[in-house]
This record gives sequence, structure tokens and C-alpha cells, in this order.
Amino acid sequence: MVSRREFAELTSLAVAGALLPRLPLRAPQAFALEETTIAQVQDAMKAGRLTSRAITQAYLDRIVALDRQGPSLRAVLEANPDALTIADGLDAERRRGKVRGPLHGIPVIVKDNIDTHDKMQTTAGSLALEGNIAVRDAFIVERLRAAGAVVLAKANLSEWANFRSSRSSSGWSGRGRQCRNPYVLDRTPSGSSSGSAVSVSANLCAVAIGTETDGSIISPANACGIVGLKPTVGLVSRAGIIPIAHSQDTAGPMSRSVADAAALLTAIAGVDPRDPATADAQGHVAKDYTAFLDPNGLKGARIGVQARTGNNPIVDKVLDPAPIETAGQLGTNERDVLQYEFKADLNAYLATMPANVKARTLADLIAWNAANEDREMPFFGQETFIASQARGPLTDQAYLDARAKCVDLTRAKGIDATMDKNKLDAMLGPSGGIASLVDLAGGGGGGGGPGSSQFPAVSGYPHITVPAGFHYGLPLGVSFFGRAWSEPVLIRLAYAFEQATKARKAPEFIPTISLS
Repeated sequence: MVSRREFAELTSLAVAGALLPRLPLRAPQAFALEETTIAQVQDAMKAGRLTSRAITQAYLDRIVALDRQGPSLRAVLEANPDALTIADGLDAERRRGKVRGPLHGIPVIVKDNIDTHDKMQTTAGSLALEGNIAVRDAFIVERLRAAGAVVLAKANLSEWANFRSSRSSSGWSGRGRQCRNPYVLDRTPSGSSSGSAVSVSANLCAVAIGTETDGSIISPANACGIVGLKPTVGLVSRAGIIPIAHSQDTAGPMSRSVADAAALLTAIAGVDPRDPATADAQGHVAKDYTAFLDPNGLKGARIGVQARTGNNPIVDKVLDPAPIETAGQLGTNERDVLQYEFKADLNAYLATMPANVKARTLADLIAWNAANEDREMPFFGQETFIASQARGPLTDQAYLDARAKCVDLTRAKGIDATMDKNKLDAMLGPSGGIASLVDLAGGGGGGGGPGSSQFPAVSGYPHITVPAGFHYGLPLGVSFFGRAWSEPVLIRLAYAFEQATKARKAPEFIPTISLS
């Protein structure tokens, strides 16, 4: 229940223009927390004008109003039934003078391939894993709770992080069905972190967590007009996250601002004995990534691109053409690595699940899907599952050769070589094209064009996308990426770009685009 004082605070913020109402088209009533930042909400709680409970209730109400009603976004699979109780506990801590940090009392949505040891399920969107209550929080969820975040809900996603079929529809899962782009509802939200991106863009939460193997944070962030940050592989633990491939998997922040992404990264980054890859992060984890927010961060920077943007002179004057010479040489090597690792990594994850979940191997999942085809595969199949199942062990020479080629072409001869040759601070490129139409019958439905994800993804290097503008009412983002552990540089550049352009605009849930 929101108190009169809290209601007055929410109303005054909206009236003052700090939080802009855009209804009636967008929801049953104006939403006072629209486009708020973590810092704004913390200031209100510190001053006693708002509580975590009031904020949490406001977002829960927003989910009810927009996710299954109104525009029916289908971004959220389930809300945390204990969210308000958690918020009450954090409010009590604040009254006693204990504030854990910038995320204290902040509602966060996590993608449904991330384990939460609570009353919510972890299913990767698949009906085959219904009833899976994780026996332990994922490491990053432990970090979120320790930082005082309210784990608000589990987000819909492209089922199995878009690794079941080569012709799937981005944002579709057996549990959640088709997630919708909040800007134009018949357009794809892209994937696989579709629900996380839509939840942030539509103001269903303060911030969210997505995961990426190749483009699954960057592409939906681009399509949904938000900031997405894919960290260096190893900066954020994958323990307790349903995998695709350990060479490329990582979780990362999704937010409406670079500042919020930096605050969220601060909370989740760190060394974890449960994930050996994080041992390499020792000495590379910043104490506070918000320390790198610099509105003048583009001054003096050398940024390499294949071509200048042509629409932003502030950015164009610091850009130099710097193509990656090994682009286009990967062939099928990335695909081969992912298929090999998916079988091995998923089998290892499934072996840890509670006894009530019957699928214990990839082969079990393939059989379950075939037996439940009408519910689980009404639009597309599982040919990627089948191809992965046919792969041998990770000792196969074919796997070792493919992985070695991926590393060589994207690191030493790719991003590192390009940056060394041109003495660059970072690389820049388009995050993707405009969102294409959802096509459940024909499959596909991605970002609508090539982006910059592959080389940062395959190399395991960091990548951030920031809103850059709109085309026919659909968002477009720009990407900054660079060397391993260069998150501080990328955050500085992305923040300066964001402050110079102010391109983010809240969605209005338009049913379709009229191109006549």
C-alpha cells in the first residue's frame, strides 16, 4: 500500500517533468516512475519521500497493467511473490541507518535462465523445465541480494537463449509465448534477452540482467532502445546460469542509462570459485564502475570505425576508419564451438537440478520436446539441439581446432591487431538494424540487419550499446567495444556519447507502423 506522502512524491515528480507521463495510449494511467534512474530513486528514499515498498508496488502494478493487459508485452514470466516482503525488510534496514549501497531497495528483473533460490522457477523459457526451483542462487543473484536489490521478477526470453532452432522467432518461449517490442508491437524485441530489454524499456523495473553468447544483450538492447553492456567473459560469474557455451557466455546489465548499467555492473562483477573463468578477472574488477562516468569522455579519444556515422558531428570528429582485417573469416568455426560446448555445458548444468525435474541431459530434452511437440514446438523445431547432440566430447580435435581459430582471428589478429595498428581506445559500429516484423510462420525476426556483436562475442571482449536515434519510430543503437577488461574505457565513451545525444525516448506501444 502506497502512503499518501509517497503518492504525493510520485505525483510531484511527474508534474515537475522529472518523470514524464505519456498516457492514455501507453497505460491505464500516468506512471510516475517512468524513466527514473537509480540515483533519482535513491535520493527520494534517502529523503524519506519514497520507500522500497512503494517503488516495488508501483512496478508490480505496472507489470499487471502492461504485460498481460493493455499492449500485452509478455516480457515477464512470473513476479516474485516475496518482492514486497523483501522491500519491507530493506526499508527497515534503511530506518536503522543501514544502506548497503546504490542498489539498496531497487527492483531488478533477471532473465529466466538465471537461478533464483526462491519461489520463482528457472526454466530458460521451456515447458520441459517447469517446476525447477533452483537449489541455490546464481552467484550474480547472491551479489544482487547482498547489494540490497529486490529481485522483482523473471523475464521472458528466446527459449534456451535462442539455441534450439536455426529459424526460431526472437522473444518466443514455450512458457511466455511471443514477447513484443514496446515501440511497435508487431516488431521483434530481438533476443535472446528480449524480456529483460522490454522490461527496462517499458519501465517495468529499474534495471534488468540479461545474458549473451553472441548478441543476446546487444541486439535486444538495440531493438528496444536501451543500454546493454556485455562484459569481458570472466568479469561476471556464470555459476547458476543455464549455459550455451563457456567460451562466450556472460551475464550483463540492461538499463535506460549508462550510469545505471555501471552501477549494476559494480554489484555483479567479481571473482567466484564456482566459475574458473573469473580467476582471470583478478585485478581487473573495478571497485565502482560509476567512477568512469565522464561527460567529456570523448575528448581526445581515438575510436576506430569502418565508416563515420554521418549524422553526429560531435562523435564523427573523433572517429577514424579502422576495419578489422579478419572480418568474414570465421566461417562455421563459431557455430561448431557453440554446438560442442552446449552439449557438454548443458549436461553439466542439468545434472545439478532438483529430482523433480526429469530432464537430465540434452538427449532427454530432445525426447521431451518431440513428445510434447504441440505445446513446445508449434512454430519451429529443435534442429540446433539435434546438431549439438551429434557432437563429440570437448577433446575432439575438430572442436580444439575451431576454438583456436576463433581466438586467433578475433583477438590477436582481430580486435587487438586493429587497435594496436591504429592506436585506438575503442572500436565503434552499428549495434544492429531496425527491428523486423515478428514472423512465427516463417521464423527469424532478429535485429533487422548486421551489427557489431560477433567479434566482441567470440573474443570474449566487452561491448556496450547506447541509444543513438530512431528510424520510422524504431530505435537504433551505436556500439563501443574494445580489448579485454576495458569496461572503464567503454563506459566513459558511452556515457559521453549518451550525454551528447540524449537519444533515449520512452516507447508508446504503437500497434504497427504506417509506411504509406
